[in-house]
Amino acid sequence: MKTGIFYGSTTGVTQDISERVGKLLNADVMPASDIDKIKDYDLAILATSTWGMGDLQDDWFDPLDKLKTMDLAGKKIAFIGVGDQEGFGDTFVDGIGIIYDEIKGKGITLVGKTSTDGYSFSDSKGADDGEFLGLVIDENNQSNLTDERIAAWVEKLK
Repeated sequence: MKTGIFYGSTTGVTQDISERVGKLLNADVMPASDIDKIKDYDLAILATSTWGMGDLQDDWFDPLDKLKTMDLAGKKIAFIGVGDQEGFGDTFVDGIGIIYDEIKGKGITLVGKTSTDGYSFSDSKGADDGEFLGLVIDENNQSNLTDERIAAWVEKLK
């Protein structure tokens, strides 16, 4: 399965996580600004952090506008969300939820959900019924779990 990872990253953490996942999946990794290439992939992984009080990371503004107009029917989509559950527990990984809300009615197949067990947050647009929309990483508070979470998620996607 040809896989492309599209990321938006302000501090480099989301880019780093995307590259680590990409290496394990033998995926192409590129910035969100290359979203036009999504048509070339069987599986597209959309990676973002959340900024401010639940805001989408800046690199995703224009690509999300493009995504909303694309034919995504039949496309497999997975998410990587990066956030800080202790500092922003009421908007933890909202970024992936914001993107998902814009494309969920476009015939996509969401893959790669993960359990919210082991995280401590009060609210998230990136979670539904005990599951996150994808891989969720908190490098600020749980960096010791990052490698394990990435490995388990990649195995699930395979």
